[in-house]
Amino acid sequence: MPDEPLNYATAGVDIEAAQRSLRSVMPAIASSQGPEVLAGVGGFGGLFDATTFGVADPVLVSSIDGVGTKTKVAAMVGNFSFLGHDIVNHCVNDILCQGARPLFFLDYFGCSHLEEQVFAEVVVGAAEACREIGCALIGGETAEMPGVYHDGEVDLVGTIVGVASRSNLYPKLSVEPGDKVIGIAGSGLHTNGYSLARRALFELGGLSVRDEVPGVGSSIGDELLRPHRCYYQAVYPMLVEDMGVQAVAHITGGGMYDNIPRVLPNDCRITIDRRSWTPLPIFEMIQQCGNIAWPEMYRAFNMGIGMVLVVKNEVVSAVVQRLAQAGEMASVIGEVERGPRDVQIV
Repeated sequence: MPDEPLNYATAGVDIEAAQRSLRSVMPAIASSQGPEVLAGVGGFGGLFDATTFGVADPVLVSSIDGVGTKTKVAAMVGNFSFLGHDIVNHCVNDILCQGARPLFFLDYFGCSHLEEQVFAEVVVGAAEACREIGCALIGGETAEMPGVYHDGEVDLVGTIVGVASRSNLYPKLSVEPGDKVIGIAGSGLHTNGYSLARRALFELGGLSVRDEVPGVGSSIGDELLRPHRCYYQAVYPMLVEDMGVQAVAHITGGGMYDNIPRVLPNDCRITIDRRSWTPLPIFEMIQQCGNIAWPEMYRAFNMGIGMVLVVKNEVVSAVVQRLAQAGEMASVIGEVERGPRDVQIV
């Protein structure tokens, strides 16, 4: 028999710390919620007033994803402040591909032992990202599980629900040969490819997060932790206006090879000219350290293009101009051709 009675805290789960952490982030969470949130954090479920959609013939659009092993880089650097933005922006971009406006978001934060500062950085970041695009952080789950997660590790997953009009769902059925492909610049790796990047840079390349990326003036850690860019403010208005955008593809895990075909009809393929933009230096550094073949690079990473729009030829200039006005760097990087549903990068 043990000398002291066993309790949850001595077993590795500190309920009081979890409650303190939640109380510390409640103002940030509340700042993302409007009157449409009838009940948020604290109940057994979030309540959202569905009459506030303001969309004709509404269709709910949902998605779930995680930030993956980017959390390991955050732990190496000691900076978790951008991970909340990463998970929100990733999920927002996913449902944007179907023409949806985000309504509410829920997060899952898993760890071995709760570190209150880390938890606060992540949740406050998620609340800020939600507030920036008018989405409510309506609830979440904090899971402290020693024996499942290693000490110092965190896991971050998010679920989003949005709404779109049935008549304005994407992709459109009118994608056809001759349509142009516009690439919108990304801010870095976003939230995919980190297992390969860490293997190349740190294990094979023998580098650390403190080493500089040549020609950039910032560290490897800083470049790897750049937040996943959110394209909602720039792209959604053009979808609502129906100004000639036919399809939207979020370039995440699987790169262009796997993500672009998801929005193409069976009889169309896309040819991408990789000379039409210059990938960020961090990608070249990863490729050189790991001696990674270029096709594998384009399958594992976004290579500097975070989102792709398929547009009618006659609206290319107008779409690029609108994106520039919204603060995005964009250019034509390819074209739709007749052929089996596929992507060729030449």
